[in-house]
Amino acid sequence: MSEAVQEPMARAASRLREAGLRVTAQRMAVLTAVEALPEHPDADSVRSRAREVTGRLSLQATYDVLRALTEAGLTRCTQLAGHPARYEIERGDNHHHFVCRECGDVADVECVIGAAPCLEARLPATYSVDEAAVTFWGRCPACADGPSE
Repeated sequence: MSEAVQEPMARAASRLREAGLRVTAQRMAVLTAVEALPEHPDADSVRSRAREVTGRLSLQATYDVLRALTEAGLTRCTQLAGHPARYEIERGDNHHHFVCRECGDVADVECVIGAAPCLEARLPATYSVDEAAVTFWGRCPACADGPSE
């Protein structure tokens, strides 16, 4: 394994230990892939990148690892209507997403108010809201400059 690969893998191993997870080649490769890929990759993209390190990795194993990483608070899974689940490194920040209706690109959007959950839900006092997920839909700059369909 090259030095360029070893450093991110060592960082991934450390993060896995800190989260109380067992360190495996698959977990290190998937965590490193999520961190290295352009924003919000889907599981198939993560798998392709992780396979460069592990050699073999099934899509089911990728989903299993991503679930474990998300449950441990290392990654964030975003479910967008009509799109596969997308993943990103959990940074503990408070942000939402913009999705381009044409190309499907996803971009982070800062929370307008700042403190989680960003919005106040009109619910009975017995509910406890700790997160608000807002998705903005439209056209990204590249698609907005192109011809409309």
